Amino acid sequence: MNNQEKIHAQLKKSLDSEHGSLPIFSAVSVRLQLELIKDEPDLRLIEKLIIEDQSLSSTILKLANSSLYGGIVEITTVRTAIMRLGMAEIMHVVCVDINNNLFSSPDPQIDELMKRLWTHSVACAYGAAMLATAIECSVVREEAFSAGLFHDIGKLLILKVIEQKKKFYKVLDMPQEDLLASLDKLHAKHGSQLMERMKLPKIYPVVARDHHLKRFDADNALLILVRVANMICHKLGIGINEDPSVDILATEEATCLQLTKPVLHKVEHFLRHNQTILELTESSQDESRKASPTEET
Repeated sequence: MNNQEKIHAQLKKSLDSEHGSLPIFSAVSVRLQLELIKDEPDLRLIEKLIIEDQSLSSTILKLANSSLYGGIVEITTVRTAIMRLGMAEIMHVVCVDINNNLFSSPDPQIDELMKRLWTHSVACAYGAAMLATAIECSVVREEAFSAGLFHDIGKLLILKVIEQKKKFYKVLDMPQEDLLASLDKLHAKHGSQLMERMKLPKIYPVVARDHHLKRFDADNALLILVRVANMICHKLGIGINEDPSVDILATEEATCLQLTKPVLHKVEHFLRHNQTILELTESSQDESRKASPTEET
């Protein structure tokens, strides 16, 4: 058995032992994101969800009273903070909060990859939601957003397992190349299994399981939306993988969706210039520099 086989064998054993017990996503954060992307978000529900998260509510109040947004009157309630900041900024705060708390690790190698993974997940969620809105298909925007956000959940699970287990199993303290190969090979299956254990709607485990298959269900519009959003992110270098050479309009997925150049360019432009994605990308690049410091000459 070569080293890569040993890694996969130990990882599989460790993953199977977890039974979905690791913290993956904050339920409050996910519900907030789904409400915030609606055309008419429910202000009362957003206020209630933010208040439930003490860390998030204090962050939002602090931002609302900062020099950037501060007015004559001091903001003392979450509702008035929401009104001052606006829904787009609340979404931004939620995404950054998840990035700083859930997608972080004391291990520099793991932390860098988690940051890049979260950036990719957010971008893919936005991309899938935009495609669902622009293209006439049976998928509602909130479903597309969720599927894009969850499609790589297996990678987060694997990274968390490696973080916990590498101190016990030397084989899991691996070079970056082996770690990336393990993520690519194992994440789809284990991400799908994790979501089934979490009892998420069946549409989401299917997307996690099939989003890299060469032969895919051409009638599953949700899956195809996420596959296209995923390719757009890879083309733009958002996340762990990068493939600027991919011709998205020439793919089978684009044909299934009847994707047009204007729609594709609109999504690409949004992902390149969205404030949240830009900040998350900058954060992941900072972690990359910390994880691989340049040698002094």
